[in-house]
Amino acid sequence: MKDLYADKSRDELFYFIDRDEIASEKITAPRYSYWKSVFRVFFRKKINIALIALFILIFAVSFIGPIFWPYDPFENVTNAATYNLSPARALSYFGSDIKWVLGTGTLGNSIFYGVISSARTSLLLAVICAAINMTVGILMGAIWGYSKRFDQGMLVVYNIIANIPYILLISVLVYVIGSGFWPFVFALTVTGWLGIAYFFRTQVMIIRDREYSLASRCLGTPVHRVIGKNILPFLTSVIVTLLATELPSYISMEVFLSFIGVGLSASVPSLGRMIQEAQSAFLTFPWAFWPPAIVASVITIILYLLGQNLADASDPRTHM
Repeated sequence: MKDLYADKSRDELFYFIDRDEIASEKITAPRYSYWKSVFRVFFRKKINIALIALFILIFAVSFIGPIFWPYDPFENVTNAATYNLSPARALSYFGSDIKWVLGTGTLGNSIFYGVISSARTSLLLAVICAAINMTVGILMGAIWGYSKRFDQGMLVVYNIIANIPYILLISVLVYVIGSGFWPFVFALTVTGWLGIAYFFRTQVMIIRDREYSLASRCLGTPVHRVIGKNILPFLTSVIVTLLATELPSYISMEVFLSFIGVGLSASVPSLGRMIQEAQSAFLTFPWAFWPPAIVASVITIILYLLGQNLADASDPRTHM
C-alpha cells in the first residue's frame, strides 16, 4: 500500500516531455527596448521630474498666457504717470491685477505680460533653429563623413566660412535681410548647421570603417541604409548631447544679439530686447531688468540640465 502511494506521488510530480530541437535553440530572455531603458534611467533621477514640471509650467504660461493676456508695449504710452512703476506702486495705481505684479517698464508697459510674450519668442526661436540646424547638420555630416569625394569639397567650404566670425556674419545678414522673426531664424540657420555637420563628420569617420559597416558594404547594402542603420543609431547619445547644448545656445544668442541691438526688431517681444531697454537704469528700476534676465537664465539652465541628463541616460553603458 505504501509503495502504491509513493508511485502515485511520483507520477504527479514528474512527467516526460518530447524533445524539440527547434525549441531547444531558443533563448528565453525578457524583451529589451532601448528607449524604455533610456527613460527608465532618465526618470530614476527625481531632479529630472522637477525640471520637466517647471519647464512645462513655463512653456504653458508662455504659449497659453498671451492668448488671454495680449501684450501691448504702448498701451500706456500717453500716460506718463505709469512709467517705471514698482510692483507695489503699479498694484496701487491699477488695482490688484496680476498684470502689474512685476511693475511697469519705461513706457508704462506690463513687465509680466512682456516677459510671458518674450519667453514664447525665445522658446519658438530655440526650437525652430535647433530643429533646422540639427536635421541639416546630421544628414550633411553623415554624408560628409562617409563619402571621401564629398569630404574634399566640403572641407574647402567649411574652412572659408569657419574663418568668418559667427556674430559678424549674423549681424551682416540681419542688416541686409531685416530683423524680423523669420529673417532672424534664417540668419541663425543659414550657416549654423555647418559646425554640427563638421562635428558629425569626424564621428562618422570613426565608425564607417568598423567591421560591421565593412561587412554591410561587402554584402551590397546601399549607402543610405549603412548610414541610417549602422552609423546614426550608434551616435544617439552624441546627438542628444549636442542637442542639449544647441537648444539653450540659441536663447543665449538671441538675448545677446538683442542686447547689443542686432537681434529681433522692436515689434517682436524678446527677452534680450527687454534686458537691453532696462539695462541703462537697472539700479534705479531693477524690476524691469531682473525678471527677463532671470527667466532667460532659468530656461537656459533647465534645457541644458535636461539635455545633459538625457544624454547620460541615452548612453548604452548606463543600462547595464
